[in-house]
Amino acid sequence: MEEKRQIQKEIELEGIREDEKTADETPEALYEKLIATIRRYRPHADLRIIEKAYRLASEAHKEQKRKSGEPYIIHPLQTAIILADLELDKETIVAGLLHDVVEDTVYTKEELTELFGEDVAGLVDGVTKLTQLSYEQDKVEKQAENLRKMFLAMAKDIRVILIKLADRLHNMRTLQFMTPAKQREKARETMDIYSPIASRLGISKIKIELDDLSLMYLEPEKYKELVTEVKARVTYNEGFIADLVAQVQEVIRNANIKADINGRVKHLFSIYKKMVNQQKTLDQIYDIFAVRIIVDNVRDCYAALGAIHEKYTPIPGRFKDYIAMPKPNMYQSLHTTLIGPTGQPFEIQIRTFEMHRTAEYGIAAHWKYKESGGSNDMADIARNEEKKLTWLRQILEWQRDMSDNQEFMSLLKSDLDLFSESVYCFTPNGDVKNLPNGSTTIDFAYSVHSAVGNKMVGARVNGKMVPIDYQIQNGDRIEIVTSQNSKGPSRDWLKIVKSTQAKNKINQWFKHQLKDDNIVKGRDLTYQYCKTRNIALNLLMKPEYMDKVIAKYGFKDWDSLMASVGCGGLKESQVVNKLTELYEKDQRNKLTDEQVMETVGDHSVSRNLPGGHRSKTGVIVNGLSDVSVRLSKCCGPVPGDEIVGFITRGRGVTIHRTDCVNIINLPDFDRQRLIDAEWESEAIADKNETYLAEVSIYANNRTGILADLSKILSERNIDVKSINSRTSKQGIATILISFEIGSVEELQKIIDKMRQVESIISIERTRG
Repeated sequence: MEEKRQIQKEIELEGIREDEKTADETPEALYEKLIATIRRYRPHADLRIIEKAYRLASEAHKEQKRKSGEPYIIHPLQTAIILADLELDKETIVAGLLHDVVEDTVYTKEELTELFGEDVAGLVDGVTKLTQLSYEQDKVEKQAENLRKMFLAMAKDIRVILIKLADRLHNMRTLQFMTPAKQREKARETMDIYSPIASRLGISKIKIELDDLSLMYLEPEKYKELVTEVKARVTYNEGFIADLVAQVQEVIRNANIKADINGRVKHLFSIYKKMVNQQKTLDQIYDIFAVRIIVDNVRDCYAALGAIHEKYTPIPGRFKDYIAMPKPNMYQSLHTTLIGPTGQPFEIQIRTFEMHRTAEYGIAAHWKYKESGGSNDMADIARNEEKKLTWLRQILEWQRDMSDNQEFMSLLKSDLDLFSESVYCFTPNGDVKNLPNGSTTIDFAYSVHSAVGNKMVGARVNGKMVPIDYQIQNGDRIEIVTSQNSKGPSRDWLKIVKSTQAKNKINQWFKHQLKDDNIVKGRDLTYQYCKTRNIALNLLMKPEYMDKVIAKYGFKDWDSLMASVGCGGLKESQVVNKLTELYEKDQRNKLTDEQVMETVGDHSVSRNLPGGHRSKTGVIVNGLSDVSVRLSKCCGPVPGDEIVGFITRGRGVTIHRTDCVNIINLPDFDRQRLIDAEWESEAIADKNETYLAEVSIYANNRTGILADLSKILSERNIDVKSINSRTSKQGIATILISFEIGSVEELQKIIDKMRQVESIISIERTRG
């Protein structure tokens, strides 16, 4: 009976986590708990730095309260206790105690460096920067940018995210003091970001609790119903579980295997997910109970498995060997589902003590050995930690390759999907490859190397040729056939592949191959976007603005950024909006009337020219002749056009047509920089002076249309400066012609003549 009660206690502790009741615990009591927790794994350590950090945090937060009304210091203490439960080093625990000090109090990073060293200060700074990220589920760009920063912080020092996970876990434990809207927001953020990261780091001790707490706030009614039903099932099956554990213990004992054996209930979120995915009720989920066997070594794992399979009938297809083929987070165990003595299925997990520790603590499992440096297994430990972070390096590669936040988020969520099954296969040399369930031979090729995938022309599975869309099965031995004559991947492959790695590499190949075309397309898209919204693009295209946009989106140069716009990786609206933001910020200091006239005066060569001398441009500005002016290139004004001047900063006055797009769309704070201007009468009358004009011609494309247009200009001895043309997929040609002209009347006659050419749809002067 005592044994049954103990099993029941273990089940309730592991399977159903009640809300922790810490409101009545004092800071002093929690500090003693922290020290006791550290002493369990570091009995002789000097903990004076822990006390120093606690005293400083207590003093810094002494005036602050949490939403619950309790002293704020409770939160950093609980965070530090969670880190101590993971048996982390002193610096991490100190940073846990101080993680809110820089953000919420008067202390600075420099002061923490002086008091606790660069290591601790760097960790606190890293956590502070993550805390300042804002999570907005509907704003993909903001969310993606936050995640990019989070992964960069993790790459710099993985302990930063461990502290953040501990911080989030305690916040989730006390989420009942938040508003319902904030509860759902934090729970969704935890489910989407923090729980998957904890899983990827292999820390099931934190991941399981984050999942259950998130479910409690995201689906409160279903959560309560599930708690009630599982409790009832546990109570009803108490005798079954106790008898089952006793039988398993006897089997293992008879096999002369030393082992710890206990019964447990799967955590609530795992049960809930299985019910949703398989569309079953709780009564139809038969393996919510599991027996865990923990042994000394790998040999005993397989020996125990053999003894268990001899006693109970295994269910076909329900055996998984995660020891030979670990999960991506390095989880190792043997899983087998069996038919119990009463016909009820149950699961058994078999692992070593070291595997169990890794399953619970993940990447934090070997921290104390790493710190002490005294273990003979340090090389193995380092290799294991390196493997655990392979996925992080892959994500950092995606960040460098991708500018499209929507694509980055899609790939990331797919890669962090906790519930996708894996398929294991082998290279010709016998190396194991772990790919998402449903992966094809294309996925396999790209998992070997991007060059193998790009040159792939076929595949052999188990010695036989198969189609490239063949879905890999567990145990397949795969050989990729490549050819140097391959033209590269097909876009159809993107619909076939399953792995995020393959999708990313295929997309990168197309972006690289089509870069020149994408640059042109990106420029056109940006120009058209500005044109349809009457945005003066030429005002925004200053080198200093462009450099800042290039840096923001992580490109090497402007062409690379335009190529990304052209292939759809970056939206033209993002680029133009950022340029506009920089321009408006730069124009905040408005010019006064005196400054305007002073600027004009600075560039005035002569207010009263000797008789007979006319302006170099033929323009009089504000009643002043020969002010330092230049004709704008955006709209190409010619004598006879209505014109206006625009005072630039340091370059005199530019003359625009009054219908110029750039003038029409000037921001209000720039309009005071406009100044009256008019053509001198001599300029209008002088037939020998010429000015640059540009026209846009739209026509149905046909052979000889450029020759016909050029003939009109050559017959009139017009000096043509440039001709550019492009044709759309619909067969519409856009032709831009720049040429020298004497007056607006002469220009109008040429345009009228051009309109008579066959296939011409419309002609208009360029307006900027």
